[in-house]
Amino acid sequence: MSRGISADTVFIRDLRVSTVVGIFDWERRIRQTVVLDLDMSADIRRAARSDRIEDTLDYKAVAKRVAQFVSAAQFQLVETLAEEIAGLIIREFRVARVKVTLHKPGAVSGSKSVGVSIERSAPSR
Repeated sequence: MSRGISADTVFIRDLRVSTVVGIFDWERRIRQTVVLDLDMSADIRRAARSDRIEDTLDYKAVAKRVAQFVSAAQFQLVETLAEEIAGLIIREFRVARVKVTLHKPGAVSGSKSVGVSIERSAPSR
């Protein structure tokens, strides 16, 4: 690992949020639960030294903001929802890289879950 580059990850698993997502008319009239796994690159060395929440990526704040956004969202595709979540995390929490895995339980008969997993990076500054 190069000096100054951190491979640290702050993660959230199994964040469940009710939203409107789907292409069928019946899906547009109901709320469905989506399940999110988030992996966010964050250099946690400063926080490890200071032991202060202000020096790290606050996963509770991220979870609260993402849940708020997803709950209010109304997208047709899980791909669009995942892309918007990734952009929100990068913009609002200044994360350099994020992986969003979005599960839509019960969407396909016989499967536990379907969905998408995307990785996005902040634009170079």
